[in-house]
Amino acid sequence: MNILIVGNGGREHTIAWKIFNSLSFKESNSKLFCTTGNPGINEIAEPIGIKPDEIDLLLKFAKDNNVDFTVVGPEVPLSLGIADVFKGNGLTIFGPSRLASEIETSKVFSKDFMARNNIPTAKYRVFDDNNYPEVQEYLSNVIFPIVIKADGLAAGKGVYIARDIQDSMTFINDIHNNLIFGTSGLRFVIEEYLTGFEVSVFVITDGTDFKILPFAQDFKKIGEGDTGKNTGGMGSFAPANFLVNDETYDKITKRVIIPTLNNMRKEGREFKGCLYCGLMIVKENDGYQTYVIEFNCRFGDPETQSVLPLIKSDFLQLLIASSGDKINQYNLEVNDLYSLCVVAASGGYPDKHTTGYVVEGLDKAGTECLVFHSGTKESDNNVVTNGGRVLSVVGVSDLSFKDARDKVYSNIEKITFENMYFRKDIGGKLAL
Repeated sequence: MNILIVGNGGREHTIAWKIFNSLSFKESNSKLFCTTGNPGINEIAEPIGIKPDEIDLLLKFAKDNNVDFTVVGPEVPLSLGIADVFKGNGLTIFGPSRLASEIETSKVFSKDFMARNNIPTAKYRVFDDNNYPEVQEYLSNVIFPIVIKADGLAAGKGVYIARDIQDSMTFINDIHNNLIFGTSGLRFVIEEYLTGFEVSVFVITDGTDFKILPFAQDFKKIGEGDTGKNTGGMGSFAPANFLVNDETYDKITKRVIIPTLNNMRKEGREFKGCLYCGLMIVKENDGYQTYVIEFNCRFGDPETQSVLPLIKSDFLQLLIASSGDKINQYNLEVNDLYSLCVVAASGGYPDKHTTGYVVEGLDKAGTECLVFHSGTKESDNNVVTNGGRVLSVVGVSDLSFKDARDKVYSNIEKITFENMYFRKDIGGKLAL
């Protein structure tokens, strides 16, 4: 098989690595292509020099090079309808349609969808130009903190927890009037702040049947102790299934996953691919309740880096089963392992940061840990930084989370680049 990976970050490097090591990939003498690539992905996949959002060029490449299967990592090409275009040209692709992708690409659609289908989520109100003058009055009657979300895509930075009215209006003015996220903030959602703990759930589905991968938990804030600004994610661990009991797991399946897939199908938005459910588990009088914080239309980053090493069964065949309406025939097997990921970032991220610094020590860290590339490129025979999140270092252990964590932190220190930053508290409570 000829397989094309769309995307060039840590998530896509992990997906490419897992496919490359799938038994069916090796037995079929298959070949991997990737879009613009990075020094990590390029070790196992041939870069084709096409950007993930250049849909027409990707289609031409897939046709000209007999690509049998395409796997889409990031949300932007999905929002542009890459799955529709490829399927319309008789090509097999893993990823949802443009309409189905709106479950992530429009926070307003997602919240309204959950409300009309009784899928538990935080109370909310939508604002746009029509009712913008009412924002200040609305804020004077809410309980702080609150959560403000830009409607469209914002690279994981469009969600803000506001502590008071002034704080709220500053962020709203930035997204709605100053357009710091472009048109994504012309509409926005204000919702209640829920207190509990989060879990990330990957659901691989063919639109009807599904397989649930091991739960994960990620760390979104830039600062230790979950302080500072939101990022795309600074670390994760898996499996996080121990955080929920059987009753809560059952609620997640019956109150979130099944009604979401069924009603997306009923509304003409059949979802095929990876449905990411970002959940908040809240302790209430009658036990633990599950609320959907967000849906994504693809694998999460950096949860992918900690979840995929746990999959024992053939990962490539899992993705193919999703695309071919055969998920119910796939036997998901999971290794009894512990996995923890820490992201090494450029100093200053998620705000202004400088790139182009030489990365050293990758070979040393890679002997005991998995190292996935996110924001890197090759320059003058060196690997240099090329983004905010630079690398994901993953420790895997058959002993404990503490052992996995020890592996990560003893090896991430072997990697160096100027202004390198990483959180030192990822999974700290697991090591107690």
